Amino acid sequence: MKVRNWLILAAVVLLTVLPLWLASAPPAQPGADAPALFGGSDDRAQKAIGSIAPGYKPWFAPLIEPASSEIASLLFALQAAIGAGVIGYWLGGAVTRERAKRAAASPAPRPIDAVAADTRESAAGSPTRGSPAAESPAAGSPAAAGPASSATTAQEHRAG
Repeated sequence: MKVRNWLILAAVVLLTVLPLWLASAPPAQPGADAPALFGGSDDRAQKAIGSIAPGYKPWFAPLIEPASSEIASLLFALQAAIGAGVIGYWLGGAVTRERAKRAAASPAPRPIDAVAADTRESAAGSPTRGSPAAESPAAGSPAAAGPASSATTAQEHRAG
């Protein structure tokens, strides 16, 4: 794994652990319960509304009331998981479409066998493409057919 990946992993761990380590609960009000360390914003909003307008009555009731706070947390986590799945699916599809678009726009790659034949010729010191010796090989030799022929032969071999 590259050093950059390790640094990113360390940053993620630090960003996860440091807030839990450094956060402290706010001081308790006299005569009140100790505030929760990681209380939700709903509880704080209810307290703020109760202090601003003590006679406030909600003008609607929720359609579904979870039986307990654990079920409410489960539904919230399920909602987050489904949302993450939808976003991940969309992101994966977008990346795949972009790759397919780039592959369609780029010129057709040379057959692998032709590239391998060129590499072997270059490594052996034999004439390469474009040189006069490569342009006029002896008739009837395998080199006379050229790299395109060897690619065709390899494709026929795979098919048959």
